[in-house]
Amino acid sequence: MNKKAEPIWVATTRQQAMQEQHLAASAMETSADLECTGVKKQTLRGFGGCFNELGWLPLQELGEEKREGIIRELFSPDELNLTFNRTPVGANDFAASWYSYDETDGDYDLEHFSVDHDEQTLIPYIRQAQKYQPNMGLFASPWSPPTWMKRPKVYNFGRIDMSERNLTAYARYLLRYVREYDRRGIHIDQLHVQNEVFADQKFPSCLWSSEDMRIFIRDYLGPLFAKEAPDTAIFLGTLNGPEDMKFGPEGMILENYNRYVDNILFDEDCRRYIAGIGYQWAGQHDIERTHQSWPEIELEQTESECGMGGNSWEYAEYVFSLVNRYLRAGATCYTYWNMVLGQGISTWGWRQNSLFSIDTSTGQVRRNPEYYVMRHYSHYVRPGARLLDTRGHFSSMATAFENPDGSIVVVAQNALDRAMPFSFCGPGGDDEGSQGFQVTLEPRSFNTFVL
Repeated sequence: MNKKAEPIWVATTRQQAMQEQHLAASAMETSADLECTGVKKQTLRGFGGCFNELGWLPLQELGEEKREGIIRELFSPDELNLTFNRTPVGANDFAASWYSYDETDGDYDLEHFSVDHDEQTLIPYIRQAQKYQPNMGLFASPWSPPTWMKRPKVYNFGRIDMSERNLTAYARYLLRYVREYDRRGIHIDQLHVQNEVFADQKFPSCLWSSEDMRIFIRDYLGPLFAKEAPDTAIFLGTLNGPEDMKFGPEGMILENYNRYVDNILFDEDCRRYIAGIGYQWAGQHDIERTHQSWPEIELEQTESECGMGGNSWEYAEYVFSLVNRYLRAGATCYTYWNMVLGQGISTWGWRQNSLFSIDTSTGQVRRNPEYYVMRHYSHYVRPGARLLDTRGHFSSMATAFENPDGSIVVVAQNALDRAMPFSFCGPGGDDEGSQGFQVTLEPRSFNTFVL
């Protein structure tokens, strides 16, 4: 039997990051601020980020040593350990330009299909990650079909053309994408049918009604992938809603969660092709409802909210709360958005946050506060960990996990402006009380405990 490692406590404040110290763990017999109920919940795939062109390009402005250092920090099991990541199918809002893999109008036989564009950016980015994560999980989603498959024929507007000929071609288009990446040594584990089905954006996007999505998965995409690509799972995602109530130029807008999600899932012929659902942005308000109604369906968090480029401590605190919320609602992973940015501005003018910022004029590299949020989870909570059901007054600020090796990890935030006592009561051994500890958390701090 391996000797159990000494318990540790790692703390990050605005002033100091990842400060490690010995943790005096002991048996706990009284109630705690966070205590395990004895129930083990979902198994985690892990944590990850998205391979975006505007992340790869500033990396090329660095010297080889600095560039390799960032890649190693992102993906090495000894560092951030991003194990379950995302890639776009064609252009997204952080692509260098808008493109698809076949822009030849009316090419229903896909004779002009090619992923050669990705050989310059996304494919080498993913291959660099594979050096450190050879078994890395990867999911993909399109932001827009080819423009000629939409009405109207533009990247940043419109809906899918629901003709049989077009839907057949689009399903085969997505299959060709999976096969071409497989040929290049990159396996797409999951295909999420459309990024943000409710969003009509300034960047590549496509609106999908519930009924159109149901028909496409049930009659076209699902049967094709079940026959031709059974190792790539189909996910109903990535859902950025529906929002029960929002306000637009015309006033209050009401959208019904059940009429969108359940309309698809109650169709058994469609549901049998759906391995899971991915949620992001306003989807944070829906994921718990889905988990309650469909506990057998895997749920994933697919895109962290990206901020406005300030990379502030306050926004990092918000992201920490999102991780806690999604995991407690049943998510098996948490996916960050921009792992790396240079100027931090999209091609259409939105400045966003990132884990790393690169000043391409000086070569300076900066780790932003959200880097440390992710590290407090991803470095210590391993793929295959189980979320432990917990209760207590810190439940909105802390989660607990059991790693495959049996170690217990607690990740906790103190969001208050004053120091706070924090106690944890974990699962017990055969002949002793429950594992636990009592500490005082610094104000406005992130903390990881490993027992």
